[in-house]
Formats: sequence, C-alpha cells, structure tokens
Amino acid sequence: MAVYTEVTDEALTEFLALYEIGTLTAFRGIAEGVENSNYALKTTQGDFILTLYEKRVNKEDLPYFLGLMEHLRAHGLSCPLPVRAKDGRNLQELAGKMAAITTFLPGVWPRQIRVAHCEPLGAALARLHLAGEGFAMTRRNGLGPDAWEPLLAKSLPHADSVLGGLGAELQAWLGQIEAEWPKNLPVGQIHADLFPDNVFFLDGKLSGLIDFYFACTDILAYDIAICLNAWCFETHAELNVTRSRALLRGYQSVRPLSQAEIDALPVLARGAAIRFLLTRLYDWLNTPAGALVTPKDPLDYYRRLRFHFAVSGAGAYGL
Repeated sequence: MAVYTEVTDEALTEFLALYEIGTLTAFRGIAEGVENSNYALKTTQGDFILTLYEKRVNKEDLPYFLGLMEHLRAHGLSCPLPVRAKDGRNLQELAGKMAAITTFLPGVWPRQIRVAHCEPLGAALARLHLAGEGFAMTRRNGLGPDAWEPLLAKSLPHADSVLGGLGAELQAWLGQIEAEWPKNLPVGQIHADLFPDNVFFLDGKLSGLIDFYFACTDILAYDIAICLNAWCFETHAELNVTRSRALLRGYQSVRPLSQAEIDALPVLARGAAIRFLLTRLYDWLNTPAGALVTPKDPLDYYRRLRFHFAVSGAGAYGL
C-alpha cells in the first residue's frame, strides 16, 4: 500500500481551510504507488488527490515537479493540476510533511497491456515532450547514467545471491553502456517513469498521465526507451514488436525522431533497462521483511537487458 503517514480528521480540517475547494464529503487512502502517501478527496466542488511527500522525495525538487505539471496542463497535456491555496502556494505542510492537492483525472490504468494502448501512449509521450518546451526550470536526472555505477556498487557484494555471476555481468554491461551513451541528442523535460500504472484510459481512449515525481531534464528519446521496456515485453521478456511498432508510430506521428535518435535507440533501451534493474536489485536486497512495499523482481529487467544487447539496430523495435 502507499499510505505511510496517517492524517487525523482535525489536521485535515485545518489543512483544507487553507484552500477554496468546497466542503469535504469523503476521504480515503489510496493503496497504489510506492513513493508517497496518497489520499482521495471528495468535496462539494469535485474530486481531488492529496499527496504527502515522504522521505525518498527531495523537498527541494517539489517546485520543479509541481511547476512542470502546471506548465504541461497550460500547454494542453492531460495531467493532474496542482491546486493553489488561498495564499497562492501549491505546497503546504500537513502532519509534518510537505503536501499538495491536485485535480483528479478520470480513468483506470491498463492491467493487461494491448497493442491498442501503445499508439496513443506514444503520441501522449511526444505531446509531453513538446509541451515541456519553454519550461524554465530544470532538474538533473538523479537516476541517470552518473548514478548507475554507485548504485551497482551498493548491491555488488550480494548480487550473486540473486543470480550466479550477476555482479560481474552487470559490471561488464554497464561499462559498455557508459562507453556508448549518446552525448548530443535532443534534451528536454521527460517523465522518466511512464509505466502502465501512470497512464489512464477511459472509454478506450487515453485520458491522462500521472505521477511526475521522477520527471527530470534529460534525453527525450531515453523516455521512449523507458516506455519500450515497460510496455512492450511479454512475461518472459520477449519483445512484442507489434506493441513497440505501435508505440513508436504514435510518437512519430506527433514528434518525428531524428536519424541520430533512431540509431541510439538500442543503447538507450539498454540504459533504461539497467536503470530499473539496478534500482530493483537494490530494493530486492535491502527491503526488510514485512515492509509495506513488496520489492519487484530485478530479473525481469535482467532478461530485457539481455534482449537489448542482442539486437543490432533500431529495426528490432519495429522502426
């Protein structure tokens, strides 16, 4: 579940008095997500989401995250809009944590990914990249290439307990990815975590994107590589090329890729795979028994990474 901080009725009443969103009629915790405490709010003026930012989120990054959402909404992207309080701020304090209220997006995320989801996903990702142009703030990707070697070092002593020889294999792969990492591709604001549970559909159409708390300023095509890993593989790490072709077709219908971006797709996909493999490996080795969040199997992304190292070019993804 994802409610780490409990909010009392008295604290909530005092907090909501800071806003002009009507009178509270319902309030419940949301059991999805892993980084923050989330609550569904219903008031006489509509539905909202209350988020309390937990220790894994750097509060200095919050103005970027909330400002980016405001910018994207102002430029036509369907995403949550931070609600500003009577004092004009979109951040307040609640139960000892920084907190924000955002508008509610209707829809549900796809539990079973289909080809029909992938083309609108690609188009929405491209619209996000275009809408992000002109946003004045920037944020370094804290889980980008510079972070991968230190992250691996934390897990290296026990990596082979997950799979024999895993540590040495990851060291070799990481060295190759770092040596080939592209330097001159277009950069902008990226979501960096656009997994299926962060994309809502309603009546068969994509209704919005949520959870911008890994967003950062990085290579735009890297965001595509993250989506290819998250949306286009079957259970046993077999690429569903029909899905990947649809995702890329949707993206290019809005923002055509340069030849340099196309050529870099395999190494970007390797980087995206090793990024999530390393964070999952760390959590797998360090999450205590009985924790609120069940760690995800890092070997899912190990198998994806093996696939990406076996391809010879972007044609493997349907381009």
